[in-house]
Parts: sequence; C-alpha cells; structure tokens
Amino acid sequence: MKAFEFLDKVGKIDTNTMVLDKAIGYNTLDDMLTMTGEYFNLVKYGWGTSILIDEDIIQKKNDLYHTYDIKTYPGGTLFELAYKYGEIDKFFDTLDKLNFNAVEISNGSTDIPEVDRADIIKQAKQLGFFTLSEVGKKNPKLDQEYSEQTRVELINKDLESGSDLVIIEGRESGKNIGIYDNSGNIKKDTFNMIINNTKKDKILWEAPQKNQQIDLILTLGNNVNLGNINSNDIISLETLRRGLRGDTLGKV
Repeated sequence: MKAFEFLDKVGKIDTNTMVLDKAIGYNTLDDMLTMTGEYFNLVKYGWGTSILIDEDIIQKKNDLYHTYDIKTYPGGTLFELAYKYGEIDKFFDTLDKLNFNAVEISNGSTDIPEVDRADIIKQAKQLGFFTLSEVGKKNPKLDQEYSEQTRVELINKDLESGSDLVIIEGRESGKNIGIYDNSGNIKKDTFNMIINNTKKDKILWEAPQKNQQIDLILTLGNNVNLGNINSNDIISLETLRRGLRGDTLGKV
C-alpha cells in the first residue's frame, strides 16, 4: 500500500511516458525502478550512448526494464547512422540481439527520402518492434523551415506507414525547436495545428521542462503522452499528472 494512498483520488494514469537513459548504471537502475518503474513505459537510450557500453550490460539492463513492462530503444541517432552506412538490416538484427523491443525512426540530423522512411517503418513493424518515428530537425534553423502544414503531413504519413507513436522533436533542452520558442514556451499556432489535424493519442510530445509538462497536461489532459523526461523527474511528473502538486492540484 502506498503512503497516504487515501488522498490520491486520480490513481495510476494509463498513458505513454518516455524517460531518457543517459547511461544509467545497472545497480542505480535497479534502485530507480524499485521506486519509479510503474510510472513510465518507454525508455530511450540517449542518442548514440549505446555504442560506448558493453553488449552484456545493455542486454542486462533491457531485461530489467522489461520486467517492469517498459519498452526500450536506442536513440534515433543510431538509426540515422545505420541508414547512412547502409546497415539497416544489421541494425535491426542487433536491436533484437540486445533485447531492444522498440525502435525510433528519425531523420533529425540527416535527410532520408520519404519513401525510404515509410518502407523502414513498415519493416520495423513487420519485425515486431514497437515503432516510434520522430518529426523535426535537431538544428533549430532547419527545424524552423518546416511549415505547420508540413509537420502535420509528416505526422500523418508516418501514422499511415504504421508508426505506433509519432514523437514531436523537443530535444533535451526544450527550447527553440518543434512547438517551443526560445524560452521553452509552447507556440500556440504550431501546437494547435498539430492537435487539430492529427490523432492526438498517437502524438508523443518531448517535454523536458516542468512548465511544458504542466501546460500539456492542463491543455490535453493528464494522460497526454510525454517524452524526454529526465530520470530524476519521473515521480515529479507523475505527481503533476495526478494533481498531487500545486501546479495541477484541483485541475486534473
């Protein structure tokens, strides 16, 4: 029984929460999951960090995550490298070997033709991976070249190709990228264009900042899909979702 459980009137939220793993050690992870493992269901091994870690450690960590029904995948950077080097099939084989059960298809740092992107999403699904795709560029100048209509079209094309969730790029900073302005505030026109013209339940918003999490929860509900959550903020986010923090108390 949880402490003060009688005061929690919302209870567990059925939604997608993606946490960023930036090379968390196994023992630290074991302790962390004991406290937080029931409060998120997706974990991304940040960008290309997996390359620097021994295979057996990756496998062991993935097995531990899976005991909590948390899907694991490496960052989109590794996928983009695999595409660049013509190693997509080997990339998928290695995902399976290392016990990853999800994959991110992105082109944030590279240019991948839409036809190839759609085919790879379909391939990932056929291979049995939970498939996330990401819309947006890592470079703010390039990202800002996307019109609101273009973002909507890319999201819907990915969903038509079979993506389980489409991630809206927000990076680790949550500033000057995607739906966020230079201060990390939501650009309402871009945000509204997306939510009014796509399947909201299929969108995962990267929201590393607390104010972004609050705004998205109050606007879209406490079951909004959120990503790029710092591993130290898992409990904090869950309290926001349940109205156990002043920012959302009495509002969810």
